[in-house]
Amino acid sequence: MNLPVDDARAASAICLLATLGCYALARWLYRRHRRAWLQPLLTAPLVLLALLLLSGIDYSVYLHDTRWLMWMMGPATVAYAYPIYQRRALLRRYPVSLACGVLAGLLLGLLGSWLLAHLLGLPGTVARSVLTRSVSTPFAMAASGYFGGSPDITALCVLGTGVFGLLVGETVHAWIGLRSTLSRGASLGAAAHAAGTAKAYELDPETGAVSSLTMVFAGIAMVLVAPWIGHWLG
Repeated sequence: MNLPVDDARAASAICLLATLGCYALARWLYRRHRRAWLQPLLTAPLVLLALLLLSGIDYSVYLHDTRWLMWMMGPATVAYAYPIYQRRALLRRYPVSLACGVLAGLLLGLLGSWLLAHLLGLPGTVARSVLTRSVSTPFAMAASGYFGGSPDITALCVLGTGVFGLLVGETVHAWIGLRSTLSRGASLGAAAHAAGTAKAYELDPETGAVSSLTMVFAGIAMVLVAPWIGHWLG
């Protein structure tokens, strides 16, 4: 729906308030009723999507004032360095295990994304946008440009991956018998990035610290190898 400039600005401001309000309400609801399907990262986007469809507001209008929320993902990711610093003894205690977790998560994320894109028959730009879905948003969007993908599509893929990992992470851990702090934290951080890390902190602080470390270093590694992979992809 095309709106006059003044109306579009008003609609964009309302979208920003709606986004903040939906997330705050979803978070309050989740704290009162700890149900997997009430996770804020699942319920808030669904409510916002319904509101946009019902109102007919274009995504470009919605994005105009809410884009800075996406930008805040960068500082938020960097902020995870503080709990890592607090538990820096983990780096000295498990350097090889953590390095292996980061590398395994990066390689499996890329390979799994590539296979998923080919199995679904996704077109070129969309397929390349999916490749970086297993690292956190700021890293994924930066790397997506090297792959020839669309950062906006990548951001949606990252969100979907994070929500899926958040919902099924504990079930998968129980199914394959992962019980240690190191293994659970590394898997959540490498596979479900920020959403997985938030879940890891719900389990216990050390699991969250391991997840934070894995998430950050996996994202850094993705950005570092992205130019080489992008050149290989042509």
